[in-house]
Amino acid sequence: MQDMIKISSKSHPNVVLKAIPGHFVTPNSHVNYYLDMTTLKSRLSEASMAARELSRQIAVTTIVDTIVCIDGCEIIGAFLAEELTRAGIYSMNTHKTIYIVTPEFANSGQILFRDNLLPMIKGKNVLLLLASATTGQTIIKAAQALSYYGATISGVSAVFSAANSVIGIPIRSLFTIVDIPDYKAYNPEGCSMCKENQPIDAFANGFGYSKIN
Repeated sequence: MQDMIKISSKSHPNVVLKAIPGHFVTPNSHVNYYLDMTTLKSRLSEASMAARELSRQIAVTTIVDTIVCIDGCEIIGAFLAEELTRAGIYSMNTHKTIYIVTPEFANSGQILFRDNLLPMIKGKNVLLLLASATTGQTIIKAAQALSYYGATISGVSAVFSAANSVIGIPIRSLFTIVDIPDYKAYNPEGCSMCKENQPIDAFANGFGYSKIN
């Protein structure tokens, strides 16, 4: 792995994405950058600023009953709920407030919600919040799962997204491939880095990365 690169948001210089070049294996792809969002997701000041910037991208006509947080984005999600409430985004649930929920992943990769969370999901308008959207597979799985529970996706927000939309759903993000022009994501079977015999540096997922060597 090479030295980390720090990339500041064009809209807010204090919102910083840390990118580490290398060869990383994720659950859905091989990528040439690991995007370290640890402080963005865990440090109060950075999480609140990220939420503020994301909230500005969401139209006031959007209805949000529940924010479903993936990749450890619960702190950002809580601040985002506060920002949306302050901005006048409204919910249709009985308590007139926004729920913040984390789904469970089965061994097969299927996303599910336990019975105790169903009142916050079933029939609700859901904003999906992710740390990163690379291949779009997580969004597709989430959309399928939410449809089973009769929920409606009212929007998708991400700290970083390599795509503008997935299955017709626009993705609003703080960072895109414009910020990392040489960012690449490959299908594991067609990875150019593997074909060039570039060693794998680490396995990575929403929790972080683990070096191989």
